[in-house]
Amino acid sequence: MKSLGKFPDRFVAEIAEQPQALRRAGRGLVEQSEQLARLREAVASSRSILFTGMGSSYDACYPIVTTLAGRGRPCSMLDTAELLHFRMPLLQPDSLLVCVSQSGESAELVRLIERLPAGARPTIAAVTNGSANTLAADADIALDTCAGEELGPSTMTFVGAMAVLDALTGDPPLERAALEMERLLSEPDAAADQLSAWIDGRPTLALVGRGSARAAAEMGALTLKEAARFPAESMQAAQFRHGPLELAGPHLAVMVIATEPGTRALELKLAGELAGAGAGVLVVSQDGDCPDGAEAISVGPLSGGLAAAAATVPAQLLAWRLARCRGLTPGEFAIAGKVTTRE
Repeated sequence: MKSLGKFPDRFVAEIAEQPQALRRAGRGLVEQSEQLARLREAVASSRSILFTGMGSSYDACYPIVTTLAGRGRPCSMLDTAELLHFRMPLLQPDSLLVCVSQSGESAELVRLIERLPAGARPTIAAVTNGSANTLAADADIALDTCAGEELGPSTMTFVGAMAVLDALTGDPPLERAALEMERLLSEPDAAADQLSAWIDGRPTLALVGRGSARAAAEMGALTLKEAARFPAESMQAAQFRHGPLELAGPHLAVMVIATEPGTRALELKLAGELAGAGAGVLVVSQDGDCPDGAEAISVGPLSGGLAAAAATVPAQLLAWRLARCRGLTPGEFAIAGKVTTRE
């Protein structure tokens, strides 16, 4: 972990450390090649695959589920609280349960594992930051994201999880992603200032995306609420037309995450309509294209989880700037904590 050095607080230091977290994840995957091979085999052979987690760990599941389902694998995602209390019968001995958790100690996941019948439980895979935790110890297959120590809202742990999950279907270009994120983070103060000028005091912020991009939209909104106490909302981009579009106007800001090639044109069309209605619109995409009246940020030629990880950076920097402007200590928890150990 970097010392604070040129950074004014630990939260922005952890944001800036994400490229190195990706590199650590890559080295960790090499060292855990046997475990990775076992999980890839389980993904290929299981009757059904269910990804679960809470908070940012749940958000990290969108890209891999989108990829696997798009290839015809029987794959879905469900937050652990719903699974634990209402849908346990989904878990059969011939299924694969992939549990994603920064700490491996989240209350819902620990209770879920405790309640599984010892002789008839599914194959359990754990994706956690570190291996000395309850979830990794109880799993049949455990992978360490190697994110390193993190004290504030999820940044390094999020990109580490995205890297490991992307590796289930191939060898993700982690170095390219690290370089693109370094570009986005080369001048965090200036980038944060531009984002603050873009939102321009608007009180309502929505983040929208589809497919893998939902990870960036959900994670961005979570970070803004957690780090800056700013009431941002995330929605699937198509759902935004079904009612929330009526919010369009000068008091609305929208981040449109347009990193899914198959729906890029639809996202740009929505962005154009929102800008035309007077909303503040920021399009985050691979190439930095945007309609008239909107602003744009390019994440470079990335796809899947790595594109979503890079596309989360603008929301992180905006959250950091808004927290400072509100007199908060960025990334400091006031009510909850880093690890949620009670329901």
